[in-house]
Amino acid sequence: MSIMEHKKYVKLGPSNYEVWKSVILEYDQYSYPDDLDMVVKSIQDNLELKFCPTKFRAGNSNNKMFGHCYHSNQALYYFFKDANLKAMSAPCDVAGAHWWSEDINGNIIDVTKDQYYSVGTEPPYDKGKETQWYGWRGRAHRKTQDLMKLVQPSAKLYSEVYREKPKKEY
Repeated sequence: MSIMEHKKYVKLGPSNYEVWKSVILEYDQYSYPDDLDMVVKSIQDNLELKFCPTKFRAGNSNNKMFGHCYHSNQALYYFFKDANLKAMSAPCDVAGAHWWSEDINGNIIDVTKDQYYSVGTEPPYDKGKETQWYGWRGRAHRKTQDLMKLVQPSAKLYSEVYREKPKKEY
């Protein structure tokens, strides 16, 4: 059983933050590369417009994969965490940036590559660099947890509240 935690912080002062709640996903990893095709298809099948950032929703109406590269590839990364995949990104003309994963042999694994091929262009793999997942204090995104729960219904998603959410005190 693997755990992905998304901590919720409250700002108590100019540079003072405190965790008041965590959203936790307990899930099973999959076997890489044996389960790769199944996991990619399941992620693709469970992409919903609500996961797509607001600024990309209009483009998503005609291109189902558009705007889903970050959270779908982050879900893939965590489902195969022990495979030591690398998070990759590159600037692109289509959406500003594109995200995918690479294995230790340099094989590209891109859940949303069809957002490029469906409009007759290529993903920007040639400009790619290994990149840390963004997010405040390195936490995984909540939408990634929700997507992973859809892909793996047996996973357990719950919250732990450490204290009542304090009001800003500064």
